[in-house]
Amino acid sequence: MRLSLKIRFSDEAALGPGKVRLLELICETGSISAAGRELGMAYSRAWKLVNELNAIFKEPLVIAQPGGVKGGTAAVTPLGRDVITRYRSIESDLSEHAAAQLAALDRYVRRSKRNSTQH
Repeated sequence: MRLSLKIRFSDEAALGPGKVRLLELICETGSISAAGRELGMAYSRAWKLVNELNAIFKEPLVIAQPGGVKGGTAAVTPLGRDVITRYRSIESDLSEHAAAQLAALDRYVRRSKRNSTQH
């Protein structure tokens, strides 16, 4: 069992584990399309999420350079890296503080025969 964090800035603007992982993969790959592929996501979906992220914050989190034959590149900005770090820190703090409560909830979860051998 693990805790999943979603931060809602408004009804239309949110930051959650999928968007943060996309940012992390853009850092690693230097490409929005490659990051999307790593997540099993269509290129158009990855771009949509990047555009949503860039619209949420006062400055862009990702800067993309269109490419030619070899494709473009993308970089996560310093603000984007800070957002990743702060999100992961909040996630870690919440998990740490909620560990006992999560363990208690986990004891109430019904386990299938297949799942019970994995725990």
